[in-house]
Amino acid sequence: MNAAEPPQSPVSALEPWPDTVRWQPISTDLIWVELLRLALGLAVLLVGLAVGWAWHGHWLFGVGCAVVLLGGGWRAWTIVRAVHAWGYAERADDLLVRHGLLVRRLSIVPYSRMQFVDVSAGPLERAFDLATVQLHTAAAATDARVPGLRPAEASRLRDRLTALGEDRAEGL
Repeated sequence: MNAAEPPQSPVSALEPWPDTVRWQPISTDLIWVELLRLALGLAVLLVGLAVGWAWHGHWLFGVGCAVVLLGGGWRAWTIVRAVHAWGYAERADDLLVRHGLLVRRLSIVPYSRMQFVDVSAGPLERAFDLATVQLHTAAAATDARVPGLRPAEASRLRDRLTALGEDRAEGL
């Protein structure tokens, strides 16, 4: 080690989001997609509780409505934070995908282990011009998906990952 170089501190296993890579954020439009999904689910629950309250008149239905509204507000707040926690980074030999607030998760997928790459977009995602890239490996538990990408970026990432996966798998 050179005397002019500062000593590098070891990377902690408890810090799953290394600062040594350039993280690419996902689109914040995913917040609106997730909030709309939440609103639809809450609407169904609230209509059911309101019908029960109107039919039976029991006060517990009113409490249920309040609990659903409070839970929905809390979930809306966590959706905003969770979308900002998503990111991905392309390195020479692997793809890193990070997400999570309470439990931070870092998935590292070597290009040589990828079997295929999937791009999908549901109706709400299409309405906001978003897509999701899903990586599939031999391990069934692989949670390597990157939501909230613009279709052009999703196609670019799919094509790049596919090409790198084919290049790296040739030596096997």
